[in-house]
Amino acid sequence: MHNKLQYISQGNTIEEQLSNIKNVLDHGCKWIQLRFKNANAQDFYTVAEQTKALCQSYEATFIINDKVDLAYQLDADGVHLGLEDMPIKAARNILGNQKIIGGTANTWEHIVQRTHENCTYIGLGPFRFTNTKQKLSPILGLEGYQTLLQRMKQENIFIPVIAIGGITLEDIDLLIETGLYGVAISSLLTQNPSLITTLNEKIHVTI
Repeated sequence: MHNKLQYISQGNTIEEQLSNIKNVLDHGCKWIQLRFKNANAQDFYTVAEQTKALCQSYEATFIINDKVDLAYQLDADGVHLGLEDMPIKAARNILGNQKIIGGTANTWEHIVQRTHENCTYIGLGPFRFTNTKQKLSPILGLEGYQTLLQRMKQENIFIPVIAIGGITLEDIDLLIETGLYGVAISSLLTQNPSLITTLNEKIHVTI
């Protein structure tokens, strides 16, 4: 875990997905989470296979959202699992101890759960309303992050926490000040990949 800026891919077609992914890689992003929710199995595999090749050529981390079996098949760097996806322990049994397994959380109870599951990092959110995710959990806002991260510190929980959900450039400084490890961004980077350099500087990415 060293990439503090994560891109969650967008696109309704194979072409859109791959174009968006290549654009952010071209601009210096080093972490791609492939998220292609409405795709059929063949289209998802096609994008995943080509994304792995792109990430290898750009020396970027390649994470697959949800699909543990595909991550194993393609030897991806890891997976990100939602609260209703495969349990982290089951995914660890399939992928082994060396792979990255991120887990979504929205509440203190979720953070405790993810800690006990020994996930690599926690994707905590949403920060604010976002159109990129259906069935949105309750909004945390800046105060929510401050409260939860402070409690983690008090309880000696040191898993890296990544903020997610409607984050803009103007939010970064205040978010990082809460003690967050990094941020995961989708729409902003899809629309403005040239912001990656500025974002990297703001969150002190080590590449």
